[in-house]
Amino acid sequence: MNRPAMSADPAASDATQAASRAAELLKGHRASIDRLDAILVYTLAERFKHTQSVGRLKADHDLPPSDPAREAQQIERLERLAREADLDPEFARKFLNFVIAEVIRHHEGFQSPEA
Repeated sequence: MNRPAMSADPAASDATQAASRAAELLKGHRASIDRLDAILVYTLAERFKHTQSVGRLKADHDLPPSDPAREAQQIERLERLAREADLDPEFARKFLNFVIAEVIRHHEGFQSPEA
């Protein structure tokens, strides 16, 4: 009579099953991260399309490329949203400061004579 082979070490079998479950969970998390990264990229692209329109409008009407009052409001707003979303507000502030600096750089480019 053929009997299925029994593992000599049940703990090893349990560990293998646990590792397999962990690998599947990891795969699921990574797939979600990949989708969210794509959303971030496309969202940033859409945002920059609007800020480029703002930059052209500012250049056409001789408005300054930077609006410190608006930037401060946006940073405060994003920090509040970050707290609501359980995201580190300091990280959110740094991220928005980076984005704002890039937007201002684009706006300055629109205002140069060769733009």
